[in-house]
Amino acid sequence: MALPPHLQELARRVSNWGRWGDDDRRGTLNLADAAAALRGAAEVRDGRVFTLAIPFDEQGPQWDRESMPERVNPELHPYMVNVSFTGDRSDFTTTDDSFRMGSQAATHWDALAHVGYEELLWNGISDATNTADGATALGIEHFGPLVTRGVLLDVARLHGVEHFDDNHPIGPDDLDGALAATGVDLAPGDAVLVRTGQFAHLRAGDRRRYSMPSPGLNVASVEWFARRDVAAVATDTMTFECYPCEDPQVFFPVHMLNLRDVGLAQGQNWDLDALAADCATDGRYGFLLCAAPLPLTGGAGAPVVPTAVK
Repeated sequence: MALPPHLQELARRVSNWGRWGDDDRRGTLNLADAAAALRGAAEVRDGRVFTLAIPFDEQGPQWDRESMPERVNPELHPYMVNVSFTGDRSDFTTTDDSFRMGSQAATHWDALAHVGYEELLWNGISDATNTADGATALGIEHFGPLVTRGVLLDVARLHGVEHFDDNHPIGPDDLDGALAATGVDLAPGDAVLVRTGQFAHLRAGDRRRYSMPSPGLNVASVEWFARRDVAAVATDTMTFECYPCEDPQVFFPVHMLNLRDVGLAQGQNWDLDALAADCATDGRYGFLLCAAPLPLTGGAGAPVVPTAVK
């Protein structure tokens, strides 16, 4: 049994299957419509721009090559450096390179193909559509562009800590408290960014401590986001949900419920620190968020360079 009875009941309550049609491939991103984009644009007052991506290099968060050998940090491979096609370096020269990385190794979105259970993915689609050639039904390319209002919920600041020392489970009380501190009324189609302070460990170069123990969203948060019709949620952690998980017998339940049942877009490894400091300074926690993933056909996830504009 993938989920115990109480989580099966939760799955039934939050399910969005069929809401946007039996053939839907985007889930809650359908909520990030023109009104949501205009709502985000209305938050832009000063033109301050924040990138929320971590550096895409070999110092990234991945360290466990034994269990996940292909989820490698971004590796740059220059293969042509200052090459002159005529042999004369005073003429036109060109440099080119390639790169390799795990599709979810740095700042990324999870595709709806990423997690399922009971042999089903989002909207009742068979997980047999995930093949050795890629995710043929729910690849990340179906996300399309994402432009909406973003709202930062700074849970670390709510608790007065730089970061948590354990796998603090972030639930409705934390989310309510952090939301109240923003003065923002969430609207359908908003994207929520949850800051835990965990990114401080990666910034200090401690990959293992960054990965676990990690604070993160708990199973009670699933219904909190679902009932508010949030379009997407991202965190400054590797695991998104608290890890080790609340119930050691249920592996990554928040992933299962969000991606399979709610159809909620999830993002991880987002650097929210500079944005959070700015929000605390001016008291404005809403912003325009532009965060389209790399349209990697068939990808179970893809890199993204999210940009917040205030």
